[in-house]
This record gives sequence, C-alpha cells and structure tokens, in this order.
Amino acid sequence: MAAIDTAALEPKIVARGKEFFQSIAGEAPSIFNKGWWTGKVMDWAMKNEDFKVQMFRFVDVLPYLTTSESLSRHIEEYFGDKDANIPDVLKWGAGKTGFGGGLVAMVLNKAIRSNIEGMARQFIIGEKASEAVKGIRQLRKDGFAFVIDLLGEAPLNEKECDEYAAGYMEVLNGIQAEYKKWDGLDVEKGAGGDLDWGHAPKVNVAVKPSAFYSQAKPVDVAGSVEGMYRRIEPIYRKIKEMGGFMCIDMEQLKYKEITIELYKRLRSAPEHRDYPHLGIVFQCYLKCTEADVSGMIGWARKESLPISIRLVKGAYWDSETVLAKQNGWEIPVWTIKAESDMAHERISRLILENHDICHFACASHNIRTISNVIETAKALNVPESRYEFQVLYGMAEPVRKGLRNVAKRVRLYCPYGDLIPGMAYLVRRLLENTANESFLRQSFAEGAELERLLENPETTREREVAAKKAAVAPKAGPGGYPAFANHPGVDFTIPAARAGMANALATVRKDFGATYPLLIGGKEVKTAETLDSYNPAKPSEIIGRVCQAGVKETQDALAVAKKAYLAWRDVEPLERAKVLFKAADIMRRDINELSALQVLEVGKQWDQAHADVAEAIDFLEYYGREMIRLGAPRRMGNAPGEVNQYFYQGKGVTAVIGPWNFPLAISAGMAAAAIVCGNAVVYKPSGLSSVVGYGIARIFKEAGLPDGVFNYLPGKGSVMGDVLVEHPDVSVIAFTGSMEVGLRIQEKAARVQPGQVQCKKVIAEMGGKNAIIIDDDADLDEAVTGVLYSAFGFQGQKCSACSRVIVLDPIYDRFVSRLAEAAKSIKIGPSEDPSNAMGPVVDTAAQANIIKYVDIACSEGKVLVKRTDFPADGGCYVPLTIVEGIDKSHRIAQEEVFGPVLAVMRAKTIDEALDIAGSTRFALTGAIYSRSPKHLEKARKEFRVGNLYLNKGSTGAMVERHAFGGFNMSGVGSKSGGPDYLLQFMDPRLVSENTIRRGFAPVEEDDDWIA
Repeated sequence: MAAIDTAALEPKIVARGKEFFQSIAGEAPSIFNKGWWTGKVMDWAMKNEDFKVQMFRFVDVLPYLTTSESLSRHIEEYFGDKDANIPDVLKWGAGKTGFGGGLVAMVLNKAIRSNIEGMARQFIIGEKASEAVKGIRQLRKDGFAFVIDLLGEAPLNEKECDEYAAGYMEVLNGIQAEYKKWDGLDVEKGAGGDLDWGHAPKVNVAVKPSAFYSQAKPVDVAGSVEGMYRRIEPIYRKIKEMGGFMCIDMEQLKYKEITIELYKRLRSAPEHRDYPHLGIVFQCYLKCTEADVSGMIGWARKESLPISIRLVKGAYWDSETVLAKQNGWEIPVWTIKAESDMAHERISRLILENHDICHFACASHNIRTISNVIETAKALNVPESRYEFQVLYGMAEPVRKGLRNVAKRVRLYCPYGDLIPGMAYLVRRLLENTANESFLRQSFAEGAELERLLENPETTREREVAAKKAAVAPKAGPGGYPAFANHPGVDFTIPAARAGMANALATVRKDFGATYPLLIGGKEVKTAETLDSYNPAKPSEIIGRVCQAGVKETQDALAVAKKAYLAWRDVEPLERAKVLFKAADIMRRDINELSALQVLEVGKQWDQAHADVAEAIDFLEYYGREMIRLGAPRRMGNAPGEVNQYFYQGKGVTAVIGPWNFPLAISAGMAAAAIVCGNAVVYKPSGLSSVVGYGIARIFKEAGLPDGVFNYLPGKGSVMGDVLVEHPDVSVIAFTGSMEVGLRIQEKAARVQPGQVQCKKVIAEMGGKNAIIIDDDADLDEAVTGVLYSAFGFQGQKCSACSRVIVLDPIYDRFVSRLAEAAKSIKIGPSEDPSNAMGPVVDTAAQANIIKYVDIACSEGKVLVKRTDFPADGGCYVPLTIVEGIDKSHRIAQEEVFGPVLAVMRAKTIDEALDIAGSTRFALTGAIYSRSPKHLEKARKEFRVGNLYLNKGSTGAMVERHAFGGFNMSGVGSKSGGPDYLLQFMDPRLVSENTIRRGFAPVEEDDDWIA
C-alpha cells in the first residue's frame, strides 16, 4: 500500500474539521443546554469541583433511596451545607427536607428525583425490551443504525449471569418480531434492502463478557473464557439467525486478555468461521493497545478470517489509574489525554491500512479524530463499506447529525436496562463530559477556538508535557533511602506472573519430604522427634519433616540468643536496618517460590500467598526505615550548660511465636522489629507452617545477620512453649494467635522467675469477631463482593475475617439474596488451582473445630448456604456456611470460629447495627458499606475497633497504610506496621551531661538566651 504524505494530510484534516463545525454551527448537545435542568447541573459541575463530586455521588445512590425519608435525608446530607456553592433548587430542597415529609419537601424531592432519573433516561434507550425496540425504530426513521447493549449490575453469581443472558434473548426476540419490516438505511428498495448502507447487518448487538460469568478472573484465563463462552455463544447463534452482527466489548484491563481469547475462540470456531459479522473493541487509552491490535490483525491473516474492530478512547481511565497507583503497578493508560488521541490516530491508520481483512468502527465524538479517519481513509482509498462511525446515544447530537450528513454511516451505541446499573453508566457519562479535557465540553460548553480543537494531538501533548515538568520530586526517606512504598501487588493479567507461579509450584514440589533441622547459633541441630507438615488439600503429601525442639534445645537457644544480644544491641541502627533491606531484596527475588510454598503448606490462594510475601517485604522495609528514624539520639530541652540525649536500646532476648495463617508476613514482621531494635530472637513457628518458617531463617542468614541473633526453634507448645515464655532471660514475647493462648502467655509472663531482672513485655495480637454493616443505601455490587471476600477469602482463616454481617431492614432481602447466590457460585477446590476461590482449611484439627461451629450455626439460625460440594479425596475441607436469624446472644455471634462461617444479622436502624457490631469482647476490625455521609461519620466515632474500613472489606491491611491491631480481647500492644510499633521492643534511655567547666560552658548555635 502506498505511503501517506502525513504533512500533506494534516491541512486536509483541519479543513475537514472546520467544514464539520460549520455544518453544525449554533447547535449544542442537550446536556449542555442551560435551559434544561440537566444543562444547569452540568454547568454547575464544570464550575465547582466539590459540587461535581457530591452531585455524582448523589446520582449514584439515588436508585437506592426508595422512601421519602431516605431521599430527604440524603438530599440534606449531600447538599445541606448552606455555604456550599450549589444550585438554588438543590440548596432550597436540602433546606426544606427538615420539614420531615412536608408538602414543600415532598414536591421538591419528587422534582429532584424526576430530574435525575430523566438525566439517566437521556442516555438509555429504554428500561424494558419493548421500550428499547420502540426507540430503535425511531432512530432508524431518523436515519441512524444502532448497536444495542444491555446494562446490568455487576454479576455476583451464576444465577444473575443466567438472568443477564435471558435479558439479551428478550430484546433480540423483540427485535426479531419486526426487523424484517425495516428498510435498509440509505439504499433503494429492492437494492440490498435487507442490509444497511448496502453491506451492514441491521441488527447489531454489543455484549460485555464479564456479565456472562461471575467467577472470571485474570489468574484463570482458560476457565474464564470457558465460562463466558458457554452463555455468549447461544446469543451469537441467535444473532446469526437474524443475520446480525455481534461486538464483544472491552472492559477493565483485568479482562483484556480473557476478552481477546474469547473473541479468537468464537471467531475461529468451526461453526462460526464462515460468518464474518463478529467484532471486538479496543481501547486507545491503554498503552498496550497498538501492539494488541497489530497482533489481532496478524492472527486474522494467519487464520484467513475477516474481523471487525471498534476503536474507542476508553471508559475506565480513573479506576485503572487509581488501581495501578494503589498496587504500585506501572500505570497502564496514557496519563495525558492527547496521548490517547495520538494512539487513536495511529491505530486507526493501522486498521485502515488492513481494510481488506479488518472492518473498522470509529467510536468517538471528537471532530478532530473523526476528520482524521475520514481523510486517512480517503488517502488510502478505503472503500466506504470497510468503515463506519459510532457515537453514544443521548450525547453529542450535533456530532451525530454532522456525521450523518458527511459520512452517512453512523451507528448509535444504545444502552438499555434498569435504572440502578443505568446510574453507574450515567455517572461515567457525566464524568466524561465534565472533565477538563472533554472534547464536548471544550467544543460546546466553553467555546474553545477551532484551531485548538482541531490541533494535531502531538502538538497538544508537547504543551501538556511541558506543563507537567514541574512535578514534585519523590520524597526522600530516613538515612537517604527512598521513602517507604508498599511492595507492588501481583498483577495476574501479566502472563509472566501466572507462569512464574506455576513454575514455582513445580519447583517447590521437588523438595517435598525434606527434613528441616533447628537452627541455633547458625548451626543445624537435628532431633529425633520430627513433625510432618502436610498439604491440607492432600494430607498424604508431606511438605517436609520438621525437627522438634525439646526443653534442652530451647534452653540452648535462649543462652545463644542472650550472648548474641550483648554484641548486636551495640551495632549501629543503620547497619541493623541494612540487614533488613538485604532480606527484603532476597524475598523479592524468591517471591514466587515463597508464595508457592504457602499455597501448598497452608492452602492459601495464589493472590493471597503473594500478598503475604509482599507484606513481609513491607515489614522489613518499613521497620528498617523506622529504626533509622528512631536510632539517632534526640536532644532534649535547650537549657544552657547541659546536653541531654534521648535514645533507645533493645530490651534483650525476644521470643517470637508466629501464626500459621500469615506464616511469612507476621512472623517476619515480629522478628524483623525485634532484630532491627537490637534484640536477639528465638522464633517458634506454628507447627502447621514450619517449612515456611524455615525460609525466614534461611533469608536472614543469607542477608548477613550474625549467628545467634535469629534462632529457628520449631516445637510443640505443650513441650517447650512454657519454657520459652517463662525463662528468666526472655525480655519480650511477641505473639500472634488465639485469644486463649494469648491470655495464657500474658498470665505466665506476669510471674517473675528466679534470676529474672526485667519485667517481660508481651505484645499479643489475638482474635476477632469482626462485623460488616450494610447500610440501606449501600452499593450492593461492592458490598456483596466485599463481604464475600472478607468472610471466605483464605477460607475465613484470618483474624480480620468477617464473621458477622449486619444488614439494615430496607435492603436486607435484596442483599441476602445476592450474597447467598454469590456464595453458591464460587468455586471450591485445591488452592493450587487458581480457578478455585476457596480451598481447604489448614489441618484436620481446624476442620473438626469448624465443623463443630457449623453445627452450632445451623442449630441457632436458618441455613441460607451450606456448601458441601467440595472434593471428596480426603482434603481438609469444611462447608462454606451462611446462616440468618442470628442475634447477639447466640454463640455464633460471639465466639471466634476461624473458618468460613458467616452469621447474617438484621437491624432496624444504624444505631442498632452499631450496637450489635460492638456487642462482643473483641475489637479488631470492622467495616461499613454506606453512601450516607452522616452514617459514615457516625461509624467513625462509634464503631470502635482497631481497624475500621469504610466502603471496603474488613481484610487486606497493608503496612503503614493500614497499621494493624485491635484492643479489648483482640490484643495488647501497638499496631504492627505503624509508627510506634518498634518502641515496644526497646527501652528508652536518657544521658544528661553537665558541660560547665569552672564556670565556662560552650556556646551552642541554638542557644537563644545570649543577648
């Protein structure tokens, strides 16, 4: 194909754009018409960022406000600030809600609801299939083709996926009843009248693949594709029967690879290979899209299969950016809008150059983008039948009108469905249109100059990059090290990440059955007694045989640690911190193997195991920096003639007693804190995760920690536990585990033993009976997902796991129904298989205890879910159980279970819900899902737990960001991963020096008493 003269093309693009603007002069999209309520709101949103945030949040919650009282209360909460810069109708309405159902309030509230629902309907072609068909009929009369898209709440279970698929069949049946009566657009009767424009199917349908399989996840590409395919293919067959076209939408980045594989499988299936009308969407704001499109075209040529690509800018920019920043990932989207525009122009040209095998649907409201496609296609001699234009229904009416006049081939993207998912769609549209970079806003609301609007995006980018060069430099941390940042979460959308875990699992299996000795003073010590650590998914698989310490070995280890402490305490804090940093580097290097070992030894899912290792790395990095900060002596006071220095020293020998549920993170965190503070450690891992515990010893040794500072001492608590706790040389006991054991440790540590010269410090993180409150206005898509993950992630074996969900009456039935169905849909099986969301519990003892509590739960409440469809091959599986009808007097509402058992509790008011939440002796974590500002503020004050989460689940604390720990019977001590945690492992000292000699005292620079 002949090359295009880019320089010659540019003035043609600009001229085409000016011609386009001239053809629609004086017109504006209805959303910017200030004569209408919507236009006024948009105008306010563009002028005031605070109002924009409040308004869009209110729009989001509106469908849940089903009573006059709830609507009035939310109007008051969102817009009741008398000094706020908001439209008078909202300000007055907020003020009037205080009349409690008075006539004025009722009228205003009804008007506000009606106007906002009207905004949503402006972007939706109908709420029912019949309305959608009627709207389509009118569009076609106006000369526009359509693509229909069914809105829907995020599917949380397989039943909802079935209902969503049925919704497509309903609208297709409605279209089927009359589509043959429609004349083809822009063709003479009898001349290809069954097709639009002489070549395009009349029926065009878009599907969002994630809505067809509730268990889709990037770590399980094959299983996700299979689950989606199963429901989408019947819809495609129906569309084919009607001679129609189907387009597979691209959604969040986590579904990208799944979506591409789904398209390839459907397009190349023997049954469908000869039917060309199947398309896929690509998003230009993703940096990887150009390569993805090139790869798709290459695949099409290799398979000799014509394809169709719909090119959009992208709809999830904010969420993709925030998600990447939260997880420490490279931002996957272009961060300057002009870069997305540039990508659209490059990729458009790539597709047009391959028009012989790839049909192109250009989806954009940007007149510069549209003009570029028109002129590029013209320069490449692309037939009109090989490309078309698409715009969103309800938006950019002048643009679609201008396109209809210029290009004729215009298709409107038409969502239809219920208002609740429609509101989420509306918020995305409002965000797009009020963004500073929005082409529609600049064109029709702000009247930007044509030259700027039609400017080559490369020029725009240069200007925007120059404006961003004054970015703030990264903060420096203590000791010249970079400021602390959490280790990036694993991104299983990357094939290499998935392959890394699969390979690591195979590698770890090669060491199955090895014997692991004690490590005392850097020397291996083997004992006659060993304990088999087994795979809970298959107890016959022995991970390793771990030597067990007795009384003698415990005493030997404590003696070695006491001697090592005397030298280690005087090592400079910076040097001690460097050992932690080196250990963190080793963990980063070995992260896949360390994660894989947890999958096999304690049954953690892939992502949860990775998160545990990442948290261990965070503890090492954070505590190292904290010790550098605390390690410099601090000058106290400024009195002349004396110098007072405040500093710390390690307390002495520290017994670290680790848990099995976070076998690396919590153990390494407690040990690292003790070590960096100048203490020596005797570490007793849980017998259920002793092989993981051995890895900590290996890592510290490789990092250069002197022999004896860390000693690995697995053993039975009944044999050596009391010796470790009561020994007179132990100064600190750091423990994580059950309340019963924690209280026993505190009791024994309080007794002074012969020869003991210090009071023992006990740091104990114990249990929880954590609650999540579901307010009557909660976003159920988020709330159900959050509760499900918090209650059943890692089989509910977290001290922070949700074991009580307290639901307000108005939303109770809907929430419980969706929760129960979601729990019935998750996959259960060995954690080694990443498609499984729940695996076995840690061992047979835990299994027996949890089954006992399942029986208690079933006797005290009404069973909603009891999953017994787990593998029957001897693994340590227990029923995932949800019961309702529970009140705060029941055992299942008071006692910690440490397994996948969830009690559902009902509350009439938010005050009652908070009372129920606080009715146990634990105070570890809690959460609330609410879109009521006042209820969230009330929870801040009255939901008294160590870690409270607003509109997120009760698990997943991260070092520094969510410093972790509770009070009451949930523990004693400062929060791990927090700014005062290290202080527990040190004794503060002060040295005061008199600097006066025979009346003379040196003058200090900061002395302010000198005249």
